[in-house]
Amino acid sequence: MHEIRIAEDLSAIVLETARNESLTKVTKVNIIFGQMIQIVPDIFEFAFRETVRNSVAREAEVDIEIVPVKMKCMNCGSDFQVKENNFACNVCSSTDLDIIQGKELFIKSIEGE
Repeated sequence: MHEIRIAEDLSAIVLETARNESLTKVTKVNIIFGQMIQIVPDIFEFAFRETVRNSVAREAEVDIEIVPVKMKCMNCGSDFQVKENNFACNVCSSTDLDIIQGKELFIKSIEGE
């Protein structure tokens, strides 16, 4: 359950940003996770809510966007989106791949008053 550790780290960033921007209330936190992070959104949101329970972010809406895995074939140069955990090029079947996206983990934005 790495969601707990990620929630702790991201909530610390949210609260530090709120403090630095003199926010009295955080209303929304938009978070991007790459599919390869393998986050369970409900578990993450529960953990996040626990970590901000007694803070200016306690009522914040949490919006989670999951970014699909995209890869580039190092053999033929094709870019493709991974489907059903098939990590092989859909053009030449090579497994010599480079990840283009899908490992993201960041706060896109923090909204507040």
